[in-house]
Amino acid sequence: MKIALVGCGAVTQAVYVPLLSRRRDLFEVTAVCDLSRALADVVGDRLGAPGRFTAVESMLAEGGFDAVLILASGSHGEPVRRALAAGYAVLCEKPLALTRAEVEALPEGRLMVGYMKQYDPAVRRAEALLAELGGPAAIRSVEVTVLHPSAESQLAFASLTPARDVDPALLASLRAAEHSLVSSALGESAPDSVRALYGVALGSICHDLSLLRRFSGSPAEISAVETWGPGPGSVEISGTLPVSGRFSIRWHYLEDYPAYRETVVIHHDKGSLELVFPSPYLMNAPTTLTVVSGDGSGGESRTEWRDVTEAFEVQLAAFHAYVTENEPPLTAAAGGLADIVTAQSIAARYAVQHDLPIGGEAA
Repeated sequence: MKIALVGCGAVTQAVYVPLLSRRRDLFEVTAVCDLSRALADVVGDRLGAPGRFTAVESMLAEGGFDAVLILASGSHGEPVRRALAAGYAVLCEKPLALTRAEVEALPEGRLMVGYMKQYDPAVRRAEALLAELGGPAAIRSVEVTVLHPSAESQLAFASLTPARDVDPALLASLRAAEHSLVSSALGESAPDSVRALYGVALGSICHDLSLLRRFSGSPAEISAVETWGPGPGSVEISGTLPVSGRFSIRWHYLEDYPAYRETVVIHHDKGSLELVFPSPYLMNAPTTLTVVSGDGSGGESRTEWRDVTEAFEVQLAAFHAYVTENEPPLTAAAGGLADIVTAQSIAARYAVQHDLPIGGEAA
């Protein structure tokens, strides 16, 4: 399947370039696009892509591919809209957009939102075990803890090529456009603290929201939100699940923490399912699933399960199956929109608790 890439930054270089290089049985990259022509050339050379572009509209008009991977930073709403309108299938990295309106403006088409943790073999195994226990109705609570070091420390191994040739005025205009979108989501008068929380929710915590959707559905209510510490700081969110039980998320940005660690624990009446995720940028580092249950004689049984299959690679294979065999993705537009709505509910709850202004879609 011939594909084009939009965005040649850190995640593309560290994750997608090596995976696409070894999955030439599934994909041929024929075009790459980035604001930085230097980055487009670096990634294009590594993947053998003849087409090099600095504008999405030019790349889409040129064509020569079947599908588009949207991997750039910022809101993905407009490039996804353009690609779908041009008739291409799209794999879009999270978040799908920054506003509900962007999602509602998308035309019909084949769209998959990239939440690779949903495709992690350990997550799929936990889903199957939860179904055997009775599904969402069996959940007493879901407890999430994320210890998040700097991106620089997580990507130090990757020898990334930086972008140094992008017009500062263009970058400033893009930041202004993103600020305007966030204003549409949260209101013009939303303070920096609410905007920063929204950014963390859509940029990182959305992975945990996507897992909640797989295990139980999106939260029914956001009950409490608190933040503390130097920015991005720490975030604590709690609320009710749609079928049974409650959830809590504690997300901590720790600049010099030695290693990324994310723990998701599902507690039920007879035990627990515990997932521990490594840094997402370490290819083929296994997620550990620990199943805690009774041993039938009054004791405790703990079983660990690991699989080194790379979740990003499984996700790419699923996208190929979606385009070529119409196998539905785990998250399409509706799931991406659900996470935007939840992120807005998180921002709104925080604003209400602290008597801060909130408007726009979140109101």
